[in-house]
Amino acid sequence: MEKLEQLYEGKAKKVFLTPDPEILIVSYKDDATAFNGLKKGTIAGKGVINNRMSNLLMQLLEKAGVPTHFVEELNERETAVKRVSIVPLEVIIRNIAAGSFSKRYGVPEGVVFDEPTIEFSYKNDELGDPLMNSYHALALKLATREEIELIKSYAFKVDEILRSFWAECGVTLVDFKLEFGRLSDGTIVLADEISPDTCRLWDSATGEKLDKDRFRRDMGGVEDAYAEVMDRLLKNL
Repeated sequence: MEKLEQLYEGKAKKVFLTPDPEILIVSYKDDATAFNGLKKGTIAGKGVINNRMSNLLMQLLEKAGVPTHFVEELNERETAVKRVSIVPLEVIIRNIAAGSFSKRYGVPEGVVFDEPTIEFSYKNDELGDPLMNSYHALALKLATREEIELIKSYAFKVDEILRSFWAECGVTLVDFKLEFGRLSDGTIVLADEISPDTCRLWDSATGEKLDKDRFRRDMGGVEDAYAEVMDRLLKNL
C-alpha cells in the first residue's frame, strides 16, 4: 500500500494518507512521553512491539465481536487502518487501583475492585485531559447518548476478553485506556492502540510492572519489560 504525505504526528505515532481516502497508514515511533508530555524520552524498539501487539489484540477482539479500525499490518512499524474521526473521549477501565486513581481517591495501589470501573476524560491536551462524565460529554456534544452507551458496552467487553487473555499469559490487566472513532458512515469502532503504553500490566506472580509505569517512575528495565510482555503474548496466541 502506497504511503502518501503525512497527515498527523502525535506523541507515539505518525499518520499518513494513502490513495484510498478511507484508509490511513499508522507508523509507530519509539518516542515516549508521560504526564501530558512533560516527561519525554525514548524506549528502544517500543514502536515495533506496540505495532505488533496492538494488531494481534485488535484481531483477537474483532473475532470476539468488537469492531476495530485494523485493516492490515504492513511491516514491523506500520499498519493500514480505517480512517476514523476520533471521539474525543478517552475511556479508562480499571480492575485494580493504581496510578491517578490511587492518588485521586487515596486508595492504596493494588486494591482489587469487586467489579471493573469506567471513567472518561476529555481528550484535550491543552486542558490536561480532564475527567468528565457522560452528561458533560453530551453537553459538549462529543458523542450521542447511544454512542456513549455503545462505547461503554464495547469497553467492558474489551476488558473481559483481554483480562482473560492476559491471565493465560501470567499477566494481570490492571487498567487501560481506549479510544473510539467513527467511520465515514458513523459506525463506532475501536481505534488507537492497545499496548504497554496504554495498559497497566503486572506479572501475576510477582506484581512486577511490565508497562509504561517503568518509564513514568524511572524504574529502569523499560525495554526488557515491553519485550517480556510481547514474548508472553506470542507464546499464548
